[in-house]
Amino acid sequence: MTANTHRRLATLQNHLDLLAQTLRGVEKEGLRVDSQGALALGPHPASLGSALTNERVTTDYSEALLELITGTHTRVEPLLQELQDTHRFVAGALDGELIWNQSMPARLPAEADIPIAWYGSSNTGMLKHVYRRGLAERYGKTMQCIAGVHYNFSLPDALWPLLETGAASLQEARSRGYIALIRNFTRYSWLLMYLFGAAPALSREFMRDDDHPLQALGAHTLYLPHATSLRMSDLGYQNKAQSQLKPCYNDLSTFLGRLYGAVTQPWAPYQEIGTHRDGEWIQLNTNVLQIENEYYSSIRPKRATGRCERPITALAERGVQYVEVRCLDIDPEQPCGLAADTARFVDAFLLFCAASDSPFFAANGYCQRSADNFLTVVKEGRKPGLQLDREGTAVGLQQWGEELLDQIAPYADLYDQALGGNDYARSLELQRAKLRDASLTPSARLLAALLDSGQSFHDFTLAQSQRQADALRADPLAPEKAAEYARAVAASLAEQRRIEQSDTMDFDSYVAQYNAALKNPLPARDAQ
Repeated sequence: MTANTHRRLATLQNHLDLLAQTLRGVEKEGLRVDSQGALALGPHPASLGSALTNERVTTDYSEALLELITGTHTRVEPLLQELQDTHRFVAGALDGELIWNQSMPARLPAEADIPIAWYGSSNTGMLKHVYRRGLAERYGKTMQCIAGVHYNFSLPDALWPLLETGAASLQEARSRGYIALIRNFTRYSWLLMYLFGAAPALSREFMRDDDHPLQALGAHTLYLPHATSLRMSDLGYQNKAQSQLKPCYNDLSTFLGRLYGAVTQPWAPYQEIGTHRDGEWIQLNTNVLQIENEYYSSIRPKRATGRCERPITALAERGVQYVEVRCLDIDPEQPCGLAADTARFVDAFLLFCAASDSPFFAANGYCQRSADNFLTVVKEGRKPGLQLDREGTAVGLQQWGEELLDQIAPYADLYDQALGGNDYARSLELQRAKLRDASLTPSARLLAALLDSGQSFHDFTLAQSQRQADALRADPLAPEKAAEYARAVAASLAEQRRIEQSDTMDFDSYVAQYNAALKNPLPARDAQ
């Protein structure tokens, strides 16, 4: 441990009251399916409220891809309680449907029949819808139906000047600290994929007629024998335009400058598609990225935005507010898709990333070595004797993982001291057991269950999702909690109507205004 890391660790030890104010929140996706496990083709149920304005239940890419959102919490228990309550509410509101509790999709219809999410006729809603039309043009609809768990994490503002000494302001200290966290996350996130990857297999139909390196597991299932997360592999979002985008995590301004270049630089194949077809919008623009959120990454620096405010502008003006971890698969063994021990380990892991030394990457600010390690683990993470590249030297995954757990352990202990109990230390030891015995990992457990059951991936996941839906419906919300969700549904529908009735601008002008709201975060000479 370096002197600087030791100082930060001591600082945290001396400010346990601040550490107890860590906030975490969850956005959990899940496809609506019918009783046979086929993708639901009907509209977002009115019983769930407006997908545009309901803060707890919305949709992601498809009309059938639910996204359940929690508020932020200072403890894991109330976080998961809220997530469970929202699952109970949704399970009770779905008529003859259930949530597919796996990251890799259910039985999908033909590409053309996968419904794109609809958010009403307002300009705000149409912007979200047209953006998704653009995603269909660029990547196809099938890949957009992959689901995951996004974990949002922030430390209290008062901690950052203590950890990032020498910054000129709180905003600088906070942004510098979160970007340093992201650099370390990039170095070590392969460990999360080994420990929590839960998508080693998929339905044969998902690949349609595409070439692939997968092996057969029975007549209807494809897999890789040592994979942890096919969701995060290069089977997913393969895109030449995005492959040219190498983010810089050495500082926020350069990162935003490169992102700004991507959302303002035309890309010839997208220019050939155009923005309109038969008089209708089919994508927001023909640039490398339509908007900032199109950039697919395993972690993002984030800042809450106002209506029509661009993320780049918000981050440039007010700095990073929190990070969003995007690489967690849905845990199919958990009715809500996320285990408490997983959340606690992620907390400790992220605190380790924030407090440990985080050297800059090479001159371009991108680390190909880390990207290669990540891809190796998602495809081969449980391969006996697997070697990774640590600063140019081969090292065994198990050895490096054990060393990382030793370094993370003090941060788990800090959370236990701050919050009471020993749940964080226990979670870390559960992960150590997975490193020593790969059969304990979620990916290995899923493959073993498929083999033991003799079922296809589809049939196994459908039966599991049905059992979990039945359990949620058998334990419905208390009347006062159910009434709270009902009020939120009614308020969201009323708010959508209000937004639609208040629009006075045509959509073309609205898109132009939205694009004009994007400000270059760097001086012209630096925005390369």
